Amino acid sequence: MRIALAQINCHIGNLSLNADLIEKNLSRAKESRADLVIFPELAICGYPPMDLLESEEFITNCEKAIADIASRCTGITAIIGGPSRNPSLKGKNLFNSAFVIADGKITDVVHKTLLPTYDVFDEYRYFEPNREFKTIKINQTKIALTICEDIWNEEDDPMYVFSPLEKLKDQGFTMIINIAASPFDYNHREKRISILSRNAIKYNTPLVYVNHTGAQNDLIFDGGSMVMEYSGAVLKELPYFESDLSFFDFNLLTSFPATKPTEKYERIRKALVCGIRDYFQKCGFKNATLGLSGGIDSALVAALATEALGPEHVHPVLMPSAFSSEHSVSDAMELASNLGLNATTIPINKIFDTFIEETKASFRDKPFDLTEENIQSRIRGTILMALANKHGYVLLNTSNKSELAVGYGTLYGDMAGGISVIGDLYKTEVYELCNHLNLKKQIIPKNIITKAPSAELRPGQKDSDSLPDYEILDRLLFMILEQKQGREGLLKYGFDKSLVEKVIQLVNRSEFKRFQFAPILRVSTKAFGSGRRMPLVAKYT
Repeated sequence: MRIALAQINCHIGNLSLNADLIEKNLSRAKESRADLVIFPELAICGYPPMDLLESEEFITNCEKAIADIASRCTGITAIIGGPSRNPSLKGKNLFNSAFVIADGKITDVVHKTLLPTYDVFDEYRYFEPNREFKTIKINQTKIALTICEDIWNEEDDPMYVFSPLEKLKDQGFTMIINIAASPFDYNHREKRISILSRNAIKYNTPLVYVNHTGAQNDLIFDGGSMVMEYSGAVLKELPYFESDLSFFDFNLLTSFPATKPTEKYERIRKALVCGIRDYFQKCGFKNATLGLSGGIDSALVAALATEALGPEHVHPVLMPSAFSSEHSVSDAMELASNLGLNATTIPINKIFDTFIEETKASFRDKPFDLTEENIQSRIRGTILMALANKHGYVLLNTSNKSELAVGYGTLYGDMAGGISVIGDLYKTEVYELCNHLNLKKQIIPKNIITKAPSAELRPGQKDSDSLPDYEILDRLLFMILEQKQGREGLLKYGFDKSLVEKVIQLVNRSEFKRFQFAPILRVSTKAFGSGRRMPLVAKYT
């Protein structure tokens, strides 16, 4: 059987575009004499559709789109993901389904059994789990058709009470097909291949896996669709972060060179560029602005945005104050020159002085403190938002994960923005990614990377005045956030008790700031945002 893997970049809710993508790939697969073409999970509506699924009209239009595609599907079989209605009066109203279409009609519908409801996933909010298990037959091949999570319930880490493949094995399938919406994190490729391989070996059968590519909201999908033989070896692996239609003939079982694994920071670079590009394209935006401070965070965001959007669509602004060092301004200008950006300079000294003069009476001669520091940040945020409003730009936020974790940022100031580009990168990872960008040629000026980080909101300020060294802080934060370690667990690793208690307190007390923050492009296993839900008023350390 000749199979086509259609790795496509859907757009949530854009049913006409998604249907057009499906039909074009279906037509190309048919022209290439494929017997079967496979599309990702919920391809007709995009993933995750979230509360769009609560709209009766939306579901009706999804049904119409699937039926319309089916009516023109002849001479080839297609598998397409989409929502379907639950005919029972009990349970949720919908299933997450895989539609099998051929000969101008829907011939089979298979529902998803295991509904992820953890981290960024919330499928049980909308879908009823499948309870009926059946294989499907395509060209005399008996297939176990599964949907994403259905193959992730491994015996050594059972999240669910049973495995759909175990329910199907007595029916004697000779191929597993899995359609997926599996989001990127920088270690996910290895985890994915391990899971697929273990299933292929366990059931002694070839496995075909088709995933989304492209970014949706804060989630980034890397593709990586693949064909695996019964031994668990990868026979074919599709490109990462690209749409692709690829063919495989199971009668020949020919091995193709797998995609060469890329290292962590190259994966992150590609993911963030994809995230920026798709956020702008899918929201209908073209131009971005950001504050260029001469620091490493804004430098990295400017470089990624330039790659994603092109230099003509990135409009950085320098806003020096009396506390800005001369090298910060020159570093920012050198970066802009390296990237081919036309930077604007708007000094904030006069605005800040006027603000202080006008509030003098209300401040009652209290000394300079965090208040005046935050005023500078909010002046900059106001200028950037004003330029965004005036010119139709989107403000890119430049805060990193370390700062967000401990509240080292100003609401309505440097925490402003429409999308957070590096909010899932710890400060040490920011440095690593900048060094990675500089491997072939210097993009980020050396001085930006080597100088001590500073917000430059008071004379001689350094981040180390308020925070532990980032090497230590980031190790602590990783264990708190990703590994979910508490106070006692952290102390066992030899961290200073007072430091542990201070960092935990900073993380807990900063929740209200993150609650009001921009969506963060997710590249780790535990990003701030939809995948980490903490109560604002909790008192637990």
